[in-house]
Amino acid sequence: MVSINDIIQREVNPFDLINTKVGNFWTDNSDAKMIVASIHQQQINEIEDILNLVTKDNHSRTILLIGDAGCGKSYLLGRLKKTFNPKAFFVYIGPWADNEYIWRHILRNTVDSLIHVPDGQQESQLMLWLKNLSAFTKINGGVWQGLLNDRQKFIKHLKKTYKTAGIYNAGMFFGVLHDLTNPELYDLACEWLRGDSISEESMQELKVKFCIDTEDAAKNILANFSKISLQTQPFVLCFDQVETTPNYDVNPLPLFNINTTIHNDNFQNFLIIITIIKDHWMRTRNSISQADKARIEKLVQLKSINLEQAEAIWNCILQPLHIQANPKPSTPTFPLDIKLLPVTFPGNKTYPRQTIILGRKEYQHYKERLILDGFAGNTERNGTSSPDEVEIVSQQELQEVVDKSHKIRPQAELEIIWQKELQKNQEEITKILLVSSVNFIEMLGVALQALKMKYVKTKLLTGSYSNQSLSFQSLHQGQVGIVCTEDLQLSKFYHIMNATHQVIQKGICQHIYLIRVSGVGNAKLKGYQIYSQIFDGNKNVHIYPDLASIHILQTYRNLVKSCESQELVIGGKTVRVPELENFVRTSKFLEECTILQKLGVVTKVKTDPIKPRVEPTVIRPSRTTKDLRPVKEFMLNLVKTQSFMSVPALYRYAREMFKHVTEEEIKHLINLLCEEKKIKFINPKEVFEKQLVCLVP
Repeated sequence: MVSINDIIQREVNPFDLINTKVGNFWTDNSDAKMIVASIHQQQINEIEDILNLVTKDNHSRTILLIGDAGCGKSYLLGRLKKTFNPKAFFVYIGPWADNEYIWRHILRNTVDSLIHVPDGQQESQLMLWLKNLSAFTKINGGVWQGLLNDRQKFIKHLKKTYKTAGIYNAGMFFGVLHDLTNPELYDLACEWLRGDSISEESMQELKVKFCIDTEDAAKNILANFSKISLQTQPFVLCFDQVETTPNYDVNPLPLFNINTTIHNDNFQNFLIIITIIKDHWMRTRNSISQADKARIEKLVQLKSINLEQAEAIWNCILQPLHIQANPKPSTPTFPLDIKLLPVTFPGNKTYPRQTIILGRKEYQHYKERLILDGFAGNTERNGTSSPDEVEIVSQQELQEVVDKSHKIRPQAELEIIWQKELQKNQEEITKILLVSSVNFIEMLGVALQALKMKYVKTKLLTGSYSNQSLSFQSLHQGQVGIVCTEDLQLSKFYHIMNATHQVIQKGICQHIYLIRVSGVGNAKLKGYQIYSQIFDGNKNVHIYPDLASIHILQTYRNLVKSCESQELVIGGKTVRVPELENFVRTSKFLEECTILQKLGVVTKVKTDPIKPRVEPTVIRPSRTTKDLRPVKEFMLNLVKTQSFMSVPALYRYAREMFKHVTEEEIKHLINLLCEEKKIKFINPKEVFEKQLVCLVP
């Protein structure tokens, strides 16, 4: 039998597992069992009613979803996706970097979302959409196979079916749809559809004449999706964190102009959901024209929850622990007292975030009191272990552990969130070219601001490539310019090099850096000739970006957006951008970014590698040494946030976070942390399942 108190002592605070930093719902792994059905159910019903209307008549509609910070807007998007994905194709559209790049951003995010495989399906949303087009649902399997085998027949069949729809560049578009059915061309076809720059050779493979590199082209390709989708499920386009888009509070019109265009240009079968913090909406609504407001079908407001719903949140979060306990706890919310709810929230109303913050605080307090009372030289240990199996620890020493943990916990929490966000980006961004040059410039700009570089400004270049450049003032280098381009078409590379040369001639910058991993052509090309003249490796330098740097910069950019939308909560407090900037400077995470090192704005941190455990009697074949430092840092930070936890739990969370790490390596890291006097065992003589560790005070 395992008592609930034993479980509480050993396990991580379950409220810490509720991630209050929300992002793309396709990367949200929230357990469906954690949903309290009654919360926001009325709003979900209202949204479903609108979705059903779109399904019925194919007319696009827009919902504006507003609410205070912490009311659950982004989480609701994830819940809608889980609930309604069987009847709609869901698209997540995060904040964009430049208002002159919105349509291309929407198209890129749309295709990125469509390539995800929904729960319970074997194929991506994109392939499910393609196979359910009316052009194919009315033919038999033999005809379908014949169309797959003959690209021209496939294109001709689609042209005939949708001849009145007014498809933009129908031959190219339908040809790329055919390429989606070819496993060898699928990835390349997705790259073209999302607006990536592809080489002339790749364009020949797809038989296309141009890439989608303008706002008008991106809008028209998105319109193509809508025009041939009347017989399929609707598309639900979820615009999240819109208040963090460029200058939204000053000028919200770009977003609502996009929405109006979708309606005026008769895009079909779209349900658009725009989420925004209520305060931002109230400040800017008078700046929005009546014509744009008229294109909003319904305003849905997320309101506060009652105390019964707050109690239900506690029940859901604590239930996994209660299931393991024998005997069962006396109340569904044990160790939390529901009497705290009306005392803390005297108006009998609260928000999900506030409920979770209160639960986390009270749970941690109970756990710490349990440890203090059970291990401080006490002979009555609530059934945890016998006296001779416990290292006698003074009440003062345990209290020092608690006090130290409270002091360093916020930094440790942020470091864990950083590691999780970094790992997510490592899994999602597998190629440098998956990040657009416009987004890269934004990522680099916010990182430079965090490092206290002065006068960070985008659009150093003039013309259509301006949003692929920035400048800043460096203490040691003077005015520095950065140009980022991954255009694979060398004719466009020439234009960017020419614009860069004009900046140099005007004497605007003392140093210019080009960030580009793609080729630069050969000596016969004008673009290469200008490139060779500019980037001689002395004053102006060509930096070849690495994937690890992209992951670091994207991680920081995502956290900045979460701060701006008031979604990043640490220690019960909403983190602001200045606090996040101070964190990254203190943690030195950005100093691991090779690109920033080559720009001369950070110095690489020297760290000693973790030595492997010595086993002289065992001979193993040589293999690449793993970098175990992130695992070690994660484990230490986890102990910092918990004050006390069991060794098995430490093993489990380390393995979940770093699936490539073995149990032997984790054991080695725990021993290292003990040798370095960063953590210690409270009861080292206990059986493994009951061993507890804590910080060294």
